[in-house]
Amino acid sequence: MSGGVEPETAPGSGGSTPVGAKPPRHHLTSIRHCASSARIAAATAESNLDSGTLSLISPKDIRPGFLPVFRSGSCADIGTKSYMEDEHVCVDNLIEYLGMRTHVMPAPGAFYGVFDGHSGTDAACFVRKNLLRFIIEDGHFPSSIEKAIRSAFVKADYAIADSHSLDRNSGTTALTSLIFGRTLLVANAGDCRAVLGKRGRAVELSRDHKPTCRSEKIRIENLGGTVFDGYLNGQLAVARAIGDWHMKGSKGSISPLTAEPEFQEVRLTEEDEFLIIGCDGLWDVMTNQCAVTMVRKELMTHNDPKKCSQELVQEALRRNSCDNLTVVVVCFSSDPPPQIEVPRFRVRRSISMEGLHVLRGALDSNA
Repeated sequence: MSGGVEPETAPGSGGSTPVGAKPPRHHLTSIRHCASSARIAAATAESNLDSGTLSLISPKDIRPGFLPVFRSGSCADIGTKSYMEDEHVCVDNLIEYLGMRTHVMPAPGAFYGVFDGHSGTDAACFVRKNLLRFIIEDGHFPSSIEKAIRSAFVKADYAIADSHSLDRNSGTTALTSLIFGRTLLVANAGDCRAVLGKRGRAVELSRDHKPTCRSEKIRIENLGGTVFDGYLNGQLAVARAIGDWHMKGSKGSISPLTAEPEFQEVRLTEEDEFLIIGCDGLWDVMTNQCAVTMVRKELMTHNDPKKCSQELVQEALRRNSCDNLTVVVVCFSSDPPPQIEVPRFRVRRSISMEGLHVLRGALDSNA
């Protein structure tokens, strides 16, 4: 053993199976915690506790009267592929899920992630099981959330390299959303995407790390890599991923393929209604605005984020998506989105005295 962190073994499992011998999986397992954070939000309000963001946002910037309530739903489908390689995680209540005391996390928290695996399921499954634990156990948590997440991504990457039971050539993209109070922090490595629904308007919170993306292509070529026919070194359709150690050098060396995530931080307001996280199988056939419009309409009908995620997956299948499909919808309120009122402006049509004289003259000349 090289000291790597091994994946958790599911109850009743006899250990890992070689990737080549794995049967197709027609559904996903996911970490799921369905308890609403409403009562924690209420307790926070009653205690006058600061519901800020643990050093990410100054408490004086937090306006009282709004605190997100996290509830989510997810859906995954194998699509047209032979194997299901996606994984995802939904934790609506971090305090209860982790069994941590409230003074460690002074604000309601939630964690969501989508992991799009390739070359087998080992990397995606390992990251789903261990990434949140790596974040919480990191020495930077909770004083510097971004550093803790960055460290956790790299730790997961190195653990796959060191493991004797995982296929180190397996890889996965990873997009996570960690929320404390009103601060939403998205971390992304790969081509999954997070889109915020803001009163019916789509706001993209991540950047797809495709090898053809200009900044990624420059980074790849500066590190000695190439982009051929849209693929990194002619092999991989993403520029960032955890695992894929057949394309990386030794641990600690700089490689064109990196597990380093990019971050986007948002302070949630009353206008921020929900978040959509999906793998590229969704976004290949649907625009951000289309997805937000669909989810908002569905929430106004039944207010169920799980049904919304199912409808997005079904719509992607109807649009002939050729990939595995995984979608997570996270709502920030227990109420459905309100009807958007479009103000009606009374247009006053008038004509100046000068114009009236010009018109009268023209009419008189034609008489």
